[in-house]
Amino acid sequence: MEWERDDGLRLRVLLALAVVALMPVAFVYTLVFLVNTVGLDLLAWATDRPWNGRLVVPLWAVVPVVAGGFVIQYAFGERMALRSVGARRVSADEEPAVHATLSRLAAQVDAPVPSLAVSESSVPNAFTVGRRPSAATVVVTRGLLETLDEREREAVLAHELAHVKNRDVTVMTFAYFLPTLTYTVAIAAFFLLRGVFHALGSFEDVDGDGAKGVVAVVVVLVVSAVLTLAVSALFWAGSFLLFRLLSQYREYAADRGAASITGDPLALASALRTLDESMSALPDADLREQDGGLEALYVAPIDTYQFGGDRELLSSDIFPSTHPSTADRVERLQALAADLETGTQGASDA
Repeated sequence: MEWERDDGLRLRVLLALAVVALMPVAFVYTLVFLVNTVGLDLLAWATDRPWNGRLVVPLWAVVPVVAGGFVIQYAFGERMALRSVGARRVSADEEPAVHATLSRLAAQVDAPVPSLAVSESSVPNAFTVGRRPSAATVVVTRGLLETLDEREREAVLAHELAHVKNRDVTVMTFAYFLPTLTYTVAIAAFFLLRGVFHALGSFEDVDGDGAKGVVAVVVVLVVSAVLTLAVSALFWAGSFLLFRLLSQYREYAADRGAASITGDPLALASALRTLDESMSALPDADLREQDGGLEALYVAPIDTYQFGGDRELLSSDIFPSTHPSTADRVERLQALAADLETGTQGASDA
């Protein structure tokens, strides 16, 4: 089975990169718009005089700041991801079998050999991070190494290598910037709100004009903080939706890639079933500890196991799952295996 370039994935990656680059700029200018409309009206109401000025933030000032955020994400995103799951890079002497498999599979598709990191978590899973294909790191958990047999482990490593070959790892790393930015702004707005309400207790004895001034200040700060929280939530949801939609397609592409690399689609199907069954038996607390905000990167989904008996509370209509269903992925892999078998028989008959 020959490796085939996935043009659909490449187009989605390019579109995602464009959206990821534009959304932080749009976020900043949305906040500026609110300042120049609601904000100035609030100031006019609070001070009983018109405010005719307006906040102007030139694009040349915004772009370097946003670019700086991406540079920080580029430089430290991989390190933060490894730290969030307690993974460390291991040498070939420590994990010779896994290193040997990775090297052999990479040679088959003429791809750079990724670094290998191991998390001591008992949750069986794997993911890949990296700034570029030549600097990718495949992360496997101890639970995965102990749960899967050799054939299944090879299929999972091929799946992760397919992400490297497809060059979709970088965009997933960058895609975390906007959620991080909006989260930071939202936290700042939350603490502002908390500070305002805490400070209200200090103005019990204020009356007359002073009381009116305090009320005006409180209203301005509260409305500003609430609007900031709302805008942050809106952009966070948009980036989260984009992130998950891209994640689903890239998983299908990596499944096909793994089948191309190993020539054994059923091995990955078996691995996915084993991972799914193993994780369904684990406590939700163990899965939450392994999350670290990286749920969309794993080879097998963990988000569907984090809500106990109330998993229906996670609405797939609002936020699609990070992964296609395991049953659907297995069905597609079985169809690939049938196609391979038919092709092999046809070649033998010829």
